Amino acid sequence: MLHLSIALILSVSAAGDAVEVAGKPGQAPKRFVEIHGLAAGDFNAEHWATGALHFVPDARHPLLEPRLSGGYRNIYAPSAVQTPEGWRLFYGAWDGVHTGNDRIYCVDTPDFLDFGARRTIIENGDFHHVCNVNAFRNPDGGYEMMCTVYPDENGMNKPAYFRSPDGETWNGVPAPYPARKSDIVEIEGYKDFPGADINGMNVLLREGEKLRLYHCDFNNFGAVYRATGSDGHHYTSDGPVLDHPQWVNDVKVLQTSDGPCYLMGLHQNGDKLWYSLSGDGERFGDPVHFASNLGPADRYIVAIGWVVRDNRVLGALYGAGEVSSLNRNRIFARWLQKRVVFTTEDGEKREATRALGPDRALIEVGDDAHLKGRLQVYAEDGKTLLATSEPVELLDGQILQLTLTTDR
Repeated sequence: MLHLSIALILSVSAAGDAVEVAGKPGQAPKRFVEIHGLAAGDFNAEHWATGALHFVPDARHPLLEPRLSGGYRNIYAPSAVQTPEGWRLFYGAWDGVHTGNDRIYCVDTPDFLDFGARRTIIENGDFHHVCNVNAFRNPDGGYEMMCTVYPDENGMNKPAYFRSPDGETWNGVPAPYPARKSDIVEIEGYKDFPGADINGMNVLLREGEKLRLYHCDFNNFGAVYRATGSDGHHYTSDGPVLDHPQWVNDVKVLQTSDGPCYLMGLHQNGDKLWYSLSGDGERFGDPVHFASNLGPADRYIVAIGWVVRDNRVLGALYGAGEVSSLNRNRIFARWLQKRVVFTTEDGEKREATRALGPDRALIEVGDDAHLKGRLQVYAEDGKTLLATSEPVELLDGQILQLTLTTDR
C-alpha cells in the first residue's frame, strides 16, 4: 500500500515551538515508522555540562564492516571530517586485505546513510602499522592528519604527520603514500619522548597558526598531554591537560555565547565512552560517561571520533569488537538526536530507540497496521518538551518528516 503525503501542525509547547509533520512517499523498514528531522541542533553547552544528552544507537550494528576481499578484517579508528558535500571518513584498519598491517583508508558519505568507494591513502611503508588517524580540513580545502606509526627506532609507537592539498596527494605523493620514518614528529620538553609509547591517542587540532597535539603515553600512564607546534613535525610540550587514565581520540572546538568549548572524546579499551570539556583547551574537566556497549559485538571499545557539522555535534563513531585481543573490530555509531515518543490512545508509549544516521530514527509499530495517538518531541537532552501533537495515526512502513517551525 502506498501511503500518500499528509501534513499537519503540532500544537505549540510552552517553549513556543511548533513542529510540522509531513508524510513522505517511500518505504520504511517493515514493522517500523521512520521519522526524519531529528538531528541535533546548535551546540548546547548546558546539555553537555550537565550530561543530559539523548544519544541513539544506529540501527546498523555495526555501521561499517570490513571488506571481504582479503582475509584480514579489522576496521576501527574513525575520524569524520566535514566537507562541502558531506563528510570524508578516514579510518585505520585491515580493511579486507591480505596482510595484518594497519593502513589508513577513507570513504566519502553525504549523510552516513550511503557510502562511496573506499580507498587506501596511507600505506604502512617503513613501518609494520600506520593507524589511529585524526584529521581535519582547512578552509583552503587541504587536509592535515596525525596517525600512529609502529615501530620507531626504539620499538615504540609514535605520532606521524601527513598533509594534503586536496585529500588525494599526501606529503607530496599521490595516494597511497608509503609512510616514512621522517614523518614521525618530535615533542621537545616531554619526559623521555624517545621512550614514549603513544599508540592510538594522538589528536591534531589547528588554532590559527598553531597546531595542538593532544596525546597519552602507555609508558607514562594516567594523563592526557598537549603539545604545541606550527610546522606539523616539531612540538613543544605544554604538560598535562587532563589527569585521568582515559585515552584521547578526538578534540573539537564548538562555539557558545560564553566563548569556545573544547570537546574531548575518550575511551579505555573497555565497554564505555567518555567526554571532557574545557573553556581554553589547556585544562579539561572530569570525564563524563555518555555511552556503554550494547552487547557482545561492541564489548571492547578501542576508538572514538566525533561527527560535527558547523557548530553541531551530530554524534560519535567508535571502533569496537567482541574479543579482548582487539583485532576483530567494526565501526559503530551513536547519534545525538531530539527524542520522539509516541503515546497511543491506550496510554502505551513507543519510543524511537534506533537511528538511521544523524537525522532519522525508527519507532517500532509491530504488526499493528494503524496506531492512533500523539507524538511528543523533546530536545536533545531528552527531557525538555518541545511540542505535542494533535491525534495522529502511524502506519506500518510509513516515513514522516518533522520540521521545527520556530527556533529554540
